[in-house]
Amino acid sequence: MKKTAIIYCEGNFGTMDGKTANGLIRNSKKYMIVGVIDSTKESLDSGEYLEGKKNNIPIYASLEQVLKTVSPLPDQFIYGIAPADAVLKEEERKIILKAIENGMDIINPLQEFLTHDEEFMKYAEQFGVTIHDVRKPLPNKDLHIFSGRILDIPTPIIAILGTDSAVGKRTTSVILEAALEAKGFNVSFVATGQTGIIQGAKYGVAIDAMPLQFMIGEIENEIMKAYENDRPDLIIVEGQGALSHPGYISSCGILRGARPGAVIVQHPPKRQQLGDFNFMKMPTLESEIELIERFSETKVIAVTINHENMTNSEVDHVIVQYEDQFEIPATDVILHGCDKLITSILETFPELKERRNHLVEVLVN
Repeated sequence: MKKTAIIYCEGNFGTMDGKTANGLIRNSKKYMIVGVIDSTKESLDSGEYLEGKKNNIPIYASLEQVLKTVSPLPDQFIYGIAPADAVLKEEERKIILKAIENGMDIINPLQEFLTHDEEFMKYAEQFGVTIHDVRKPLPNKDLHIFSGRILDIPTPIIAILGTDSAVGKRTTSVILEAALEAKGFNVSFVATGQTGIIQGAKYGVAIDAMPLQFMIGEIENEIMKAYENDRPDLIIVEGQGALSHPGYISSCGILRGARPGAVIVQHPPKRQQLGDFNFMKMPTLESEIELIERFSETKVIAVTINHENMTNSEVDHVIVQYEDQFEIPATDVILHGCDKLITSILETFPELKERRNHLVEVLVN
């Protein structure tokens, strides 16, 4: 059975910095989420607030309210915020210590490792709980440098990149994975950030918290594990940040380590400034596509849209505009699904199209 979990996301649920909580509410293979803590949205249904569909996962005002009303208490306390500075506030320390006192294991996605904190470890030992620092890398001796093994695998690899951080790359990846599996394909998903790992991705590594010389090799190694263990029809690799981003280099490592044969780019048309760097303008979709294709031996085969601050009619207008401008499919996977993406993938990788035709023949006969 899945362990139960409460997600702490005070003041940030449904926002860019609440992306870990948002992702877990949309999809959690590893934990059964029993609630979200965010006093600014107390008593709301988390699914209805996030996507307009009830999921019966309530939003609580505080940890104290959870302790009084939820029985049995959750097994896990997940810190669901992804702030740019990745450091706990003093009040948040107190809340996590309170969760430990009440027997909850701690899932920490920050780059501030709680297992290096004497006070947290003392409490964990005292109350018999574990602390899991999701982003904490293995010792350097256990990490990998790029080996070139990935150059020899025949499996199509698709990377879901974007024009900024927190634009929905992971969400699109997970939705596309499920859509392809529904068509009968064997798909491996490789997470590259903390949320995908917490959601329960079978393969993944938090690349933005490891020494740079190992980033590319670790991505390659996760893909190789997926290939060797599962022999999938295709592999989807989650993107991080943006190749053009002035503060992050994760996309560079993904393109070098994953060597994708195709890229899908996620873009929020209404976002004017970079999310965590609002003193800088967003890149254009055109410039990002050009940069990706110049930087690596791949092609952008589709565009996906983050519809933040957009009406449905605006989304539909932008889809038509992008398809005319770039001559590749465009869609919003949350609003319109993945059919266009799957068609583009099958056209890019004919061997997958042949496999699909074979599956249809088998089902018919």
